[in-house]
Amino acid sequence: MDAAVARVVLDAMQPAQLAVSLATLEQVEAQARQSERQWHLRLERAQYEADLARRRFLAVDPENRLVARTLERDWHDTLAALATLEREQAAVPPLTARLGSPEERQRILALAHDVPAVWSAETTSHTERKPRLRCLITDVTLTTRATTIAVAMRWPTEACTMLDLSRPARSCDRRRTPPAVIARIRPLAPHHTDSQMATTLHHAGATPGLGGTFTASKVAWIRSVSAIPAGCPEAPGVCSDGQRGDGRYAAQAAAQLLNVEVSTIADWCRTGR
Repeated sequence: MDAAVARVVLDAMQPAQLAVSLATLEQVEAQARQSERQWHLRLERAQYEADLARRRFLAVDPENRLVARTLERDWHDTLAALATLEREQAAVPPLTARLGSPEERQRILALAHDVPAVWSAETTSHTERKPRLRCLITDVTLTTRATTIAVAMRWPTEACTMLDLSRPARSCDRRRTPPAVIARIRPLAPHHTDSQMATTLHHAGATPGLGGTFTASKVAWIRSVSAIPAGCPEAPGVCSDGQRGDGRYAAQAAAQLLNVEVSTIADWCRTGR
C-alpha cells in the first residue's frame, strides 16, 4: 500500500504533470484576480451610492422633515447594502495558489527529475518521506473488501485518486509452496529424483514457500504433504523391483538381469563400464 501511494505521488510530480498543474494554477490565479477586480468594482459602486445618499441627506432643508426622513432612509439602505457586500467579500476563501516568477516555476520543473531518485535512495528514511506526503496528500482512506483493498487518496484540491489493491496473503498462505510448483513436481516425480527436481525447479526460478532455494529434502517434504509418490528414489534398491522410474537398477537387480555376481557389477562401476 505504501509503495502504491508513493508511486501515485511520484507520478503526479513528473515534469509533464507539474507543467499542467502550474498552467492550471495560472488560470486559477487569473480567474481569482478577475474576481477580486469585480468585487472591488462592486464595493466601489456601493461606496459611491452610500456617499451620494449621505450628501443628499446633508443637503436637505431640516425643515422639510418628510424629504429628510426619506433621504435618511435611503442613506441607511445604501450603508446596509455596503455592509452586506463587505461581509460577502470577507466570506470568500482567499486565494492560496500564488505562483512565483517564471524562473521559480522552471526550478520546480527541474527539481521534479530528482525527486524519484531521492525518494528511493537508501539514505532517505521513512521519517523524511512522511512530511513530504503530508504536504501533497490530505488523507488516505482504506476500505477492506473480500479480495481487495480500496484506497482513496484525497489531494489538497479535493480531487480524489482511487486505487484497487490485492489484499496481502495471510501468513500461512505466504509460507505455503505455490500450487504451480506442486503442479510442476507431480509430473516430474515418476522419472526424476528429488535432487534432480530441486535442480530443475531452481533453474526455472521457482522458490519454496519459506524462501531460499529448493533442496532434495524440501522436495521430499512437498511430495510427502502433497501425497506424491516417489517413482525415482535416490537409491534404486528401495524400489520393490529394484528398478527406478528413470530406468536405473539396483546392483542386485542388475546382477540378476545380467546373470553375473554383484561383485562383477561393482567392478564394472569402478572401471566406468
